[in-house]
Amino acid sequence: MRFADKVAIVTGAGQGIGEAYAKGLAAEGARVVVADLNSGQAERVAKEIAAAGGAAHAVVTDVSDPDSARAMADAATEAFGGIDYLVNNAAIYGGMQIESLMKVDLGYYRRFMSVNMDGVLHCTRAVHRAMRERGGGAIVNQSSTAAWMAGGFYSIAKAAVNSLTVNLAAELGWMNIRVNAIAPGPTDTAATRGVVPEEFIDPMVQNLMIKRMGTPDDHVGALKFLLSDEASWMTGQIVAVDGGQIVRI
Repeated sequence: MRFADKVAIVTGAGQGIGEAYAKGLAAEGARVVVADLNSGQAERVAKEIAAAGGAAHAVVTDVSDPDSARAMADAATEAFGGIDYLVNNAAIYGGMQIESLMKVDLGYYRRFMSVNMDGVLHCTRAVHRAMRERGGGAIVNQSSTAAWMAGGFYSIAKAAVNSLTVNLAAELGWMNIRVNAIAPGPTDTAATRGVVPEEFIDPMVQNLMIKRMGTPDDHVGALKFLLSDEASWMTGQIVAVDGGQIVRI
């Protein structure tokens, strides 16, 4: 129970890896704010956490909107008395448009970046004062191994998340707020199955050192470590959890 009496916000927690994050933290005692744009999914996850003996509160959140991010932070403080952890997981991924940089509609591009890039900053700005009042905290951003590939605007957004992680770590360190990121590799979720054609899955897996797709639960251990006091001297780091897809020497 590493997170007993701690309060964690997980954005995009209504499904996939975000849902696994929320349930994993609740299982170790955290009171979890399940923040998601989809109210039905957020309520479902919160109810399942409560049914398992945990504490959770669902909040409808659009991370691209600074006002919505602030309302999320206010709801967390009102429900649980403060904020210790933030997991910036929300992103446009499932059902995303697959289009080249030369052809993507610029309106869609701006909306995409407002969620996948700007959302990290909006949510961090919304919670950092509450974290400081608690003596500090920890933030984990959701990157991707795509950040190190030529994967169009999705890769650009995730590379920006990596840079935001480093810059926010430098800016918030004096508040005793640590900021790190997890970069998942190919992970078997409904969103991935909707984005990656089935015939691409096996060749992609064969290029991994560990010959299988990841699962949402494969990322939960890294999240718990980065949020915990076991990582108290780690900040500004991007940790790849990817079956050996990316090697940086």
